[in-house]
Amino acid sequence: MVILGACASWSLITAAARDGRPEGVLLAVLAVAAGYAAGRICGALLPVAAPSAAALAGVALTVAVPHLAPGPRITAPLGHAGATAALLALSAGAACCGAWAARAPVVRGALRLLAVGIAVTAAAMGSAVGCVACAVVLVCSLAAGRMPRGAGIAGLGLATCLVAGLGWVVLSGFVPDGLAASLEGQLTAHRLRLWRDALELLRGDVALGVGPGRFGALSPTAAGAPWPDGRPHSALWQQAAEQGVVGLVLLGAAFGWVLYALWRSPRPTPVVLSAGVALTALAAIAVVGNALSFTAVSVGAGLLAGLATSRPLADDSPARAAGIRPWGDRQPR
Repeated sequence: MVILGACASWSLITAAARDGRPEGVLLAVLAVAAGYAAGRICGALLPVAAPSAAALAGVALTVAVPHLAPGPRITAPLGHAGATAALLALSAGAACCGAWAARAPVVRGALRLLAVGIAVTAAAMGSAVGCVACAVVLVCSLAAGRMPRGAGIAGLGLATCLVAGLGWVVLSGFVPDGLAASLEGQLTAHRLRLWRDALELLRGDVALGVGPGRFGALSPTAAGAPWPDGRPHSALWQQAAEQGVVGLVLLGAAFGWVLYALWRSPRPTPVVLSAGVALTALAAIAVVGNALSFTAVSVGAGLLAGLATSRPLADDSPARAAGIRPWGDRQPR
């Protein structure tokens, strides 16, 4: 709550100093907090049914509302396509969490088949990024049963840092020409121009930035785009340009707190690591797209984090505390 409150407060401070519009940031903070609270409650009451329902709801929303928001569809750079991939990855992560939480082999197998179906759905919708992200989540979830929690969380943090540093490396000019050309081909030249505009705006005011919601008005590349949406298609560059280094540090602190909460979670390690992989996939997509600008994605991220850090009420029951196994856990003689 302290970190989320700091994010909201800093957006208000920078908006007041630069005549910005903090509504988008405040809505995102509220969405994450609401999703997290709902995840903690539902995960405590229904540790298997809640993530299963969340996975089905995410797929249904993606199929029923492919763009996840009104307006023209933006696929390059990542716009709606990135949000779709992120929501499907979160859905696959929720299905994997439900599978590891289930005791019945039939339920566990059904939920893993659901995760496979989500990856197939992503491919059928033409979301290659979503299909790859769902496949990575599923494979890592299957391997999570034999991985120590600390090593897994550390690996997720390292992977996020490497992806986050991608933009800085590309714009620094220190990479070989061949690698730079390859990265530019994957990221698109338009996206890199947006990132360069964000870097110039950050250099103009390192501490406060230009103010929330003002990137579109100050970026020549964004203003000249066929479908201008006012974003640099990168959560890191948008935060840096609009809220300065302090805002960037707060964004990193929020993700770091999520990893810390997963590390301290009372849930089994496979559940924790499955959710962590899905949230890391979301972070990677957000680094090169504007997935976090969609409310459904922010709610889904908070919901999955809440489910993975909840304490099921069954674990606190007097019978379990006394070492008495519930009827569902007893093996037939």
